[in-house]
Parts: sequence; structure tokens; C-alpha cells
Amino acid sequence: VLQEQWLLTIIRCHKSKFKIAATSLCYYLSCSLLQSTMSAPSLAKKPRTSTPGKNDDDGIPVPETTTLDYVNLTSHTDSFGVDPIPVSWGHPDPLVRGPIICTVRHSSQRNAIGAHSGSYCIYTGLAVAAGKLNPDYVPNDLKLTRPVFQIGPHKSWSDPKKVASIDPFGHLTTEVYGAYLDKGFDIRPTIAVTKAHIDLPETREAVAAGRLIPDGKILMPNGQSIVSKAAIEPVWYLPEIARRFGCTETMLRQSIFRMTNGMYPELITRPDIKIFLPPIGGLTIYIWGDPDTIPDEDIELTCRVHDECNGSDVFGSDICTCRPYLTHAIEECIKTAQRGGCGIVIYFRKEGRSLGEVTKYLVYNTRKRQEGGDSAENYFSCTEQVAGVQDTRFQALMPDPLHFLGVTKIHNFISMSDMKYNAIVSTGIEIVNRVEIPKELVPADAQVEITAKVFHGYNAGKAYQDIDEKELKKTVGREYAY
Repeated sequence: VLQEQWLLTIIRCHKSKFKIAATSLCYYLSCSLLQSTMSAPSLAKKPRTSTPGKNDDDGIPVPETTTLDYVNLTSHTDSFGVDPIPVSWGHPDPLVRGPIICTVRHSSQRNAIGAHSGSYCIYTGLAVAAGKLNPDYVPNDLKLTRPVFQIGPHKSWSDPKKVASIDPFGHLTTEVYGAYLDKGFDIRPTIAVTKAHIDLPETREAVAAGRLIPDGKILMPNGQSIVSKAAIEPVWYLPEIARRFGCTETMLRQSIFRMTNGMYPELITRPDIKIFLPPIGGLTIYIWGDPDTIPDEDIELTCRVHDECNGSDVFGSDICTCRPYLTHAIEECIKTAQRGGCGIVIYFRKEGRSLGEVTKYLVYNTRKRQEGGDSAENYFSCTEQVAGVQDTRFQALMPDPLHFLGVTKIHNFISMSDMKYNAIVSTGIEIVNRVEIPKELVPADAQVEITAKVFHGYNAGKAYQDIDEKELKKTVGREYAY
């Protein structure tokens, strides 16, 4: 009540000198409300809607369609009409676990904060504003969108310590939640599973050089490779996300609310909702070979976990090793699949170490303009100087897609990152071999990056044993005529 009174006060005095004070007190009261309700006993709720009829015994409530003629700024736990579909995260039975409902049609029964499509949800709003999309649109039939190959279920799906940042049933919407769809619920998949042909110039070059040999099954004579792939939107189970980052759920909610400038007030007002669809990029899994072999520890598995780098991955910038390391991993995945194993590349949308491309380019300018030039010695400090932190990827959530696939053993890990290695093995996945990028694939201007990373502890292998403090100090990148 106090929170709502203060919201009204803010509206009344929005042009007065009291605006800042009122806003601050509102935030304080909201955080206090969150702290108290996180541990407070739940009040009696409005009973879940039911309509007499033949479907009463199926355990699925009747959907309540929302039609509002006003803008609702937020919702509150235990308010009249608030009746979210229960979610038992980690339960192996998808019907007991419950569907993730985060569409706009069922605001009273919605059990997730946020919106589908990550950051692209803003474009959905633009489409509605432009009159191109009916806000009440619901897909007519999702049956044709079902996966073209099977993933899971795996034992890891019922362990929140292994899967808490994606919905393991997100690709099985029509299969396991068909009864909800038939009853009128608007439930959207958060994972799409399909197949494709991948055409890379580096793969064609490997064929021409004789490093890869087309077999007509994994690799075509024209250099195209056949992949199975899955696109995944993030779905966070907040209690486990907080545990992994070593903070309380209250602190996690308050921090996200604060650093998004109050974008998601339900993080504060709805502690009963434990699911969050964050406005961030997702990931894509590419698989060469038979996906059914992935859980078999006796069958060779090659894997790279790659973080997005638009400048290198797409446009070939030579300031980093991203694209050459990625294409080398794809080549190794193809070879593994041709030997009867399986190759996996997991591509995360974590541009610029999750700091963003603008920040990354600002760091580039700082590196090139600093006294002494772009030196390997100051490689990491430049990022911290611009962003206040060296890296916000952290990797605490990174192993989840591996567990989603049922991975328990990686024979060849195509990465030099100790952060990624440690994050994976700490969740129980064995890594046998760590494969560094061949020295001949490191671009000229990327010598700064590779030298700094190896000197500061990246797994170097035999190829980079000559990097010492002397090499660190003398390695300088290309000068730009700024």
C-alpha cells in the first residue's frame, strides 16, 4: 500500500523539487517490500479458475485472457486476480514442472518476468505501435515447428545446479504442453531445433588443401557441412542463478532492477515469480555428427564454446583470434564426426565479453592511443579502464547447454580459456584434451591478445611455451593513424 501511495505521489509531483526524494523513497520501500515478502508466509490467494465441464479432471486450469484498457505498471504478490501457473523447476515430469508462460495474454496466470525473444522483444513492441502486429496474435498451429531431431530428456534436466539458465523443455512445447495449447493457453517455445548446410570459405580451403576429405554425409564435395542446430533463448531460474553468483536472490533482483533503470519492477514486487526471461542474447548450438551419441562417454566428442565477436566472426577483423579459432574448431568437429564421433560448437551472444560492441571499440581506441602503443602488457588493464571490469561473461551459466545436451565427457576441448575449463569441470563434466589455436592461424594484430592471454595463465600448450615477460613487454600491435 505504501509503495502504491508513493507511486501516486511521484505522479502528482513529477514537476516539483520533490521528485528525486519521492523516487528514492519509492525504491527504498520497494526493496524493503521485496526483502520482507521473500521470507514472509504467503497469504490466501484467489482460487485458481475452473469451469465445470469435461476437462475439469485434467489438472489444467482454464486460461484467463487479459484485456486491459489501461496500462498496468506492475503486479503484486497475492493481489486479487494474481494466480500464476505453478512451476516446480527441476522436476523431471514436464507436467509437474509446469509450462513457462511469459506471453501478454494471461497476465494473471503468467509465471515468468520479462518477455520472449530477448532483446528483440522491443521490436515486437515497435511492430504493435506501427500497426503491423496484432498484440493479441497467437500462432495458429505450432505442430510444424516441432524439433527435427531429438534432444533428451537427460538426467541433468532435473538438477538446477546443471540447468538453470535455459528451459530444458523449451523445444517440446507442442509435445508435452499440447493439452495447455488445446485449452487456449498462449505458450511459446524458447528453443527451436532444426538442420542446415554450413558453407564456410575456410572449410572449402581445408578441402582444397587436403586437410578435410568430403564423404558425402558430413562434408559435401562442394565444401558444405551438414549440421543439426538449436537456437535457445535464456530462461533463468532466479534462486539458482543467485546461488551461482554467490549472492542472495534479493540482491540479484535488486541489482538487475537497479542496473536496468527499473525496467522490470516485478523483480521487486513479485518475489513469488522465480522465472525471468532476461533481455539478453541467447545462444546457438551447432552439431556435426549424430546428436544421439553425445551422452555416450565412449564416443569421441569435440567441443568449442565460443563467444560472439561480430568484427572477427563476420567481418574478419584481425585484432583478435575469434574467427580463426572458431573455424579451426569447426574443422576439428567435422573430422571428429567423420571418425564416428560428434562435434559441438556452442555460440553465445556475448559480444565484447558481454560488455557490448560499443564498449569493445572504445577499448580498441584506448589500446591504440595509449602511451607506448597497443601493448600486450596493458591488454587487460585497458578494458578495465573503460568498463570498470575486465570481463562480465563470468561463465557461471555457460555449462548449462552442455548439460542440456547430456554431455558428461569432452574428449577434445577447443579452447585455451581456464575460466571456461574450470566452469565446465566444476559441474561434473570431464575434459580429456585441451586444444590451443595453431600459431599459424593467429592474425598479425592479434599477437597482442594471444601473448597477453598466455602470459596471464591461458592454457598454452607446447606451441606457446616461449611466451615470457620479455615477450610480453616487446609485443606491440599495429599503429592506426588516429
